Amino acid sequence: MEERVLGHTERPVSVIGLGTWQLGADWGEVSETAALDVLSAAVESGVTFFDTADVYGDGRSERLIGRFRAENPEVPIMIATKMGRRVDQVPENYTLQNFRAWTDRSRRNLGVDQLDLVQLHCPPTAVYSSDQIYDALDALVSDGVIGGYGVSVQTCDEALTAMSRRGTATVQIILNAFRRKPLEVVLPSAITNGVGIIARVPLASGLLSGGYTTSTRFAENDHRTFNRAGEAFDVGETFSGVDYETGVRAAKEFTDLVAKLPFEASPAQAALAWVAQQEGVTTVIPGARTVAQAKANAAAGELPPLGPDFMAGVAALYDRELRAQVHDRW
Repeated sequence: MEERVLGHTERPVSVIGLGTWQLGADWGEVSETAALDVLSAAVESGVTFFDTADVYGDGRSERLIGRFRAENPEVPIMIATKMGRRVDQVPENYTLQNFRAWTDRSRRNLGVDQLDLVQLHCPPTAVYSSDQIYDALDALVSDGVIGGYGVSVQTCDEALTAMSRRGTATVQIILNAFRRKPLEVVLPSAITNGVGIIARVPLASGLLSGGYTTSTRFAENDHRTFNRAGEAFDVGETFSGVDYETGVRAAKEFTDLVAKLPFEASPAQAALAWVAQQEGVTTVIPGARTVAQAKANAAAGELPPLGPDFMAGVAALYDRELRAQVHDRW
């Protein structure tokens, strides 16, 4: 699989990575055996970048990745984790003392002396412009606790603020065919500043897989059930903030566009390739619950260019069905 350098980390990573929120089993059970099988399948398919967080399963996702790494020390994977969501979301909690405690816990979970990459996990907006925050992160780098740092953001404005700081190596942001605003300003700025872009929620919580209907029901503990109006966290993380019925209708049109491609690809693979083929994107991090999903996702990194007709069709679909709902919100 193609690899790209991840911003100021100067580390090459696969263009399709693996998001591991689901391995924390916060929204649907995933056994340890199934989780380890997913990690193995991803690596066997060419994935070299895992994204996790200390809050996924309260550390379960990190511990599973740490176990996988310990059992496969020869595998050249880069692991990015995130911190900050295990406390009340007020700027006062983002201190060097807490950063040290959080990164020490993640190092234990992952079984490493130095974390490859640590990202602030969608903190309060004020955090992105605080000199003290970046001084604290720089101290962790100087101490050798972390190899580099980045941010995970909700809005394009937060991304631009973080990218203006010299030490910011990466920005993680929602980007998919139903959330196109980052194409306008975030990706060009990332290119200019040499910042790596990690694209999350690339399938709009599964909408872009084309398999859902208006009668589809999700488990009670699935965020696609309990967070549709943003009851638990930012609504943009669930179906990319798109109203579900609208999303199902738009996904059907997306699937029709995929059917017209001159090569074979599933809707999910085309959706992942759409993100990966945007200039400025470094890696895309779909989740996977099964070996089959992990392999299919990775294969999207080997698809040929989608072509101008497909890209134009996606843009027109967005403008007609989705722009009014999501574009100016994030």
